[in-house]
Amino acid sequence: MTRAIPPMQTVSTGLVVAIVGFFSSFPIVLQGLNAMGASAQEAASGLMSAAIAMGLAAIVLSLLHKLPISVAWSTPGVALLAVSAAPVEGFSGAIGAFLCAGALTVLAGLWKPLGRLAAAIPITLAQAMLAGVLLPLCLVPFKAAVEIPWQALPVILTWFVAGRFNRLVAVPAAVVAAAIIVSLNAGDAQLMPDRLIAAPVWTMPTFSVASAIGIGVPLFIVTMATQNIPGVAVMRSFGFDPVPGRLFSSVGGASMLSAPFGAPATCLAAITAAMCSNEDSHPDPAQRYWSAVMGGVFYCLFGVFAVAITSFAAHANPLLMGTLAGVALIGVMANSLHAALDVPAEREAAILTLVITASGITVFGLGAAVWGLLAGGIVYVVTNKVR
Repeated sequence: MTRAIPPMQTVSTGLVVAIVGFFSSFPIVLQGLNAMGASAQEAASGLMSAAIAMGLAAIVLSLLHKLPISVAWSTPGVALLAVSAAPVEGFSGAIGAFLCAGALTVLAGLWKPLGRLAAAIPITLAQAMLAGVLLPLCLVPFKAAVEIPWQALPVILTWFVAGRFNRLVAVPAAVVAAAIIVSLNAGDAQLMPDRLIAAPVWTMPTFSVASAIGIGVPLFIVTMATQNIPGVAVMRSFGFDPVPGRLFSSVGGASMLSAPFGAPATCLAAITAAMCSNEDSHPDPAQRYWSAVMGGVFYCLFGVFAVAITSFAAHANPLLMGTLAGVALIGVMANSLHAALDVPAEREAAILTLVITASGITVFGLGAAVWGLLAGGIVYVVTNKVR
C-alpha cells in the first residue's frame, strides 16, 4: 500500500538526488543560456524556471503514476547550446527554438511515428553527436589550468579526489571548491544580490526556420536520445512499467510552459532515476516514488534561490565556470564515446558525426550538430546498404 506521508528514507534520497542533479550541472545551464545571448536577469530566470519546471513535473508525474519518475533539465541539451552560435534574433530566437523542441517532444509522445523516428536514430550516431558537443567543453578545464592555474587546479583536483570516494559527490565538491575560490578572490565585491529571490523574466519568443532547425531540432534529438528514452529504460530495468508516450508528452509540455521564462528543456532523468528506483531509495518498490517526489520538492527550493546562485557565479572568472562545466561533463563524454564506438561496423559514421559536430562549423545558418548528424547518417545508410 502507498501512504500519504513520505518515508524518511525517501526524503533523504530526494535531497541527495536534488543536490546531485542541480549542483552537478547548473554551471552548464548558465553557460548554455549565456551562449544564447541571455542577460544576467534572463539567465537567472532560466535557471529558476528550469529547476521549478523539473521539480513540479517530478512531483505531479510521480504522484499521478505512483512511479519513481525523476525529471531533469537536459544537461546534454544545454551543453549543445553552450557550443552553438546564438540566433540572429538574440535570446528571443533561442526561446522560440526551445518551444519548438518542447512541441516536438509533445508530438513524439502523442504521435507514435515521430516517437519511433526519434528512437530509430542509431544510438551510435546520437552518442557521437553528444560526444562532439561535449569535447570542446571538456577541454576548457585543462586550458584554464594553464591560464589560471591557482583557480582551476584546486577545482580539478577536488573533483578528482572526491570522485575516488564517490562519483556522485565529485562535482558538488568541485562546486564548493570553486565557491571558496570566488570568495577569496572577490575582495570587497558584494557576492550576494540585495534580493535573494526575484520574479522570473518573461521573454517573448521569436520564431525562425534557421533557429528551429539549427537549435530546436538538435535540442529535441539529443534530449530524446540521451535523456528521455534512457530514462524510461532505467525505470524498466528496476521492474517499473511506465508508459513512454505519456511521459514524453508531459515533460514536453513542461518544457513549453517554462520556455518563455528561459528554461531550455525539461526531460526524464536517467542517473537520478536510478537513484530513485533502486532498493537504496526504499526497500518497498511501491514506496520509491516518494524519492522522486521529494527530489522535485528540493529542486523547486533550489530554483527559488537561483538569482543568488547566478549572482555568485557572475563574480567567477569565466574560465573557472568553464572548468566546473568541463569536469562535470567528462564522465558523460566518456560514456558517450564508449556508446558511439561500441559497434565496429558503425564507427566510421560515428567518428564522422563526432568530428564534424566538434568542429563548431555553421553553414547556411545550421550548426555543427545538424551537419554532423546528417553526414554521419548518410555514411551510416551507405555503409549498411553496401554490406
